[in-house]
Amino acid sequence: MTIPGFFWSVLWFFLGALVAYAWISMRRKIRKSIEVPPPRIDQDDIRRIEEKGSLLTDDPEPLDLEQIGREEDEFWSETWDEPEELY
Repeated sequence: MTIPGFFWSVLWFFLGALVAYAWISMRRKIRKSIEVPPPRIDQDDIRRIEEKGSLLTDDPEPLDLEQIGREEDEFWSETWDEPEELY
C-alpha cells in the first residue's frame, strides 16, 4: 500500500517542478522582450555630435512620467454620460 502513496508524492513533486520551470522560463522571456538596450555610440556618432551638437538615433524616446501622470489624472477627472437604455 505504500507504493501508490510514493507514486502520488513523486508525481506531485514532478508537476511542481514543471510549473516552477515554466514560470521561470516565462519570466526570462518577458524580461528579455521588454528590455531596451542602451544606445551604441561609435566614433562617427561622436564626430556628428561635435559637428551638429546633437545625435539622432532610431532608439525609442524615454517615457515622460510627469506627462503620463497628468494625462491619467485628466482622463479620470472627466465626466461620463450615462449609457442609454436600449429597448
